[in-house]
Amino acid sequence: MTRRNWKRVRPSSLVEALRLCKEFAADRHRLSVERIADRMGVTHDSLYKWLATGRLPAILLPTYEMACGCHFASHWYAINAGKVLVDMPTGRTATPADMVEFNTGFAAALQLLSDYYAHPGQADPADTLAALEAHLQQVAYHRANVQQHATPELEFGA
Repeated sequence: MTRRNWKRVRPSSLVEALRLCKEFAADRHRLSVERIADRMGVTHDSLYKWLATGRLPAILLPTYEMACGCHFASHWYAINAGKVLVDMPTGRTATPADMVEFNTGFAAALQLLSDYYAHPGQADPADTLAALEAHLQQVAYHRANVQQHATPELEFGA
């Protein structure tokens, strides 16, 4: 049996997103529904009902996702609302090599996007989307670094 590539999984409904969270917890953390419910502080009967109907109370969604260790339901809500999701990386100081990689990634994404619009139907949309998402993640990384520099954290230990 092959392992599922969880980074590429995209739910098409809320019920599927909740089910994927449960499957992720079982696959990666060896958690049963009973153990997830215990971590959430609810009964397993309630959790089974909510997973079957997709009617998990919104106030419990962050708790459910934290117990499962993934965010498929939150991502589904955002994408369903027409938002683009980019994971905010936690960072280190960028190096000159990072800048070159940033520029190269942007050039590759721009080339794929140009090909996609120049030759509709011939260019692979999956490759174009992957390149654009990779570039957006790089932009988010640099944005987080600049934002952290603009509002530095206080050092209390000295």
